[in-house]
Amino acid sequence: MRTLLVDDEPLALDRLTAGLAGIEDVELVGTAADGIEARERIEALRPELVILDIQMPGLSGMELAQSLAGLPDRPDVVFVTAFNRFAIEAFEVEAIDYLLKPVSFDRLRLAVDRVRRRRELIDADGRAAELGAVVAALRADAGEPARKDGESYESAIWVPARQGSVRVPVTMIDRIEAARDYVLLNTPIKSYILRAKMNELERRIDPQQMVRIHRSHMVRIGAVVGVERPGKGALRVVLEDGANLQVGPNYQDQVVQALRL
Repeated sequence: MRTLLVDDEPLALDRLTAGLAGIEDVELVGTAADGIEARERIEALRPELVILDIQMPGLSGMELAQSLAGLPDRPDVVFVTAFNRFAIEAFEVEAIDYLLKPVSFDRLRLAVDRVRRRRELIDADGRAAELGAVVAALRADAGEPARKDGESYESAIWVPARQGSVRVPVTMIDRIEAARDYVLLNTPIKSYILRAKMNELERRIDPQQMVRIHRSHMVRIGAVVGVERPGKGALRVVLEDGANLQVGPNYQDQVVQALRL
């Protein structure tokens, strides 16, 4: 996958370059130090993925992403930033993912894999396939399961979108990740952002579908494909998308029970 890196901090570019070097089938076609240079490089190099800082001189990453909307072969955008206050704007310009600095190599790999899966889906069957997958998941929802207090768990989460809101079924969410004042709902092809707290979502979602494994993570039980015990008292879960997540000490008992280990 042809990839362009854009950041005005040389150390940040070096770290992203090192991270991409460990990801198979990624070709780094170039770098840029500001939005104006990046726009020129995008037009000349035609990358499939642009990993983009937000706060840059000349033309911000957000302004650059907005300017790409009219391109017939618009690259997918993943934002990398030290600030979470741009999160809502990032997803309004249809970013695929939003990474907070310092970015771990594992988290970078997950973002690239998400872009790859999305592009494969679109390339195979056209953009309608992506929409069809969402529609199929919506149709598969079979009502709201009941909570102990008589209220219903939510089978889907509404999130803000560019032209209103999007309903994301719980069955499409592999994991939920805390990002300071927000949470990321991670699906196989895209992340959705919501201003919410993990404790709030934990109350809203059926524990038979998703389990809290850490103060910063919930995972869909059906997305777990493996469990690792790297050391005494340590526990990790491995998800379908390749994520390898540490289980917090306070959550191990409920994870063991939820997974029926």
